[in-house]
Amino acid sequence: MPQGDYIELHRKGYGYRHDHFESKRKRQAREVHERSETAQKALGIKGKTFAKKRYAEQTQMKKPIILKTKADDDAHEGTIPAYLLDRETTMQAKVLSNTIEQKRKEKAGKWEVPLPKVRPVGEDKMFRVVKSGKRKSKYKEFSLMRMVTRPTFGGPGFTRKPPKYERFIRPTRLRFTQAHDTHPELKCTFNLEIIGVKKNPNGPMYT
Repeated sequence: MPQGDYIELHRKGYGYRHDHFESKRKRQAREVHERSETAQKALGIKGKTFAKKRYAEQTQMKKPIILKTKADDDAHEGTIPAYLLDRETTMQAKVLSNTIEQKRKEKAGKWEVPLPKVRPVGEDKMFRVVKSGKRKSKYKEFSLMRMVTRPTFGGPGFTRKPPKYERFIRPTRLRFTQAHDTHPELKCTFNLEIIGVKKNPNGPMYT
């Protein structure tokens, strides 16, 4: 029996050290850094030999990758490329998504109350020019302040601007926070809090 097999024999009889595999993993992790340090510090003929050896190793490692790439390039014309394989699945997902979206829109439309066709109110009816200052008659056309003459919505946190900077004056009596809402199916009218005004039938200017 060759003399060099004593380590294997001992391992067969008694097993490995408790930290054998951990130390082996650490040694392998350190090897990369040690090799890098050698490559940077080796000078002269020693450095050249080391570089030549590493180049040969890397070429050997890259060979199977290059061969595989060539094999992929020489694929048959009839085969579908990998990036097109899941295209059909994507289309199905898109159709499904569109169907769900359509159903959701239909369900939402069930509760929508149709807005009556209201003709937009003229600006002269909606706002009244407020003349302020000493020379009211002289600079009438340059007056910027407007008083709102129609019901408005201020919101729960509404606060007036200082009078000097207030362009549109909204009177307290015309600030509404509640509205009568008629349910189309229940045929009942409810007095509800106004959350916000999305679309004003009088025109976008007054929304």
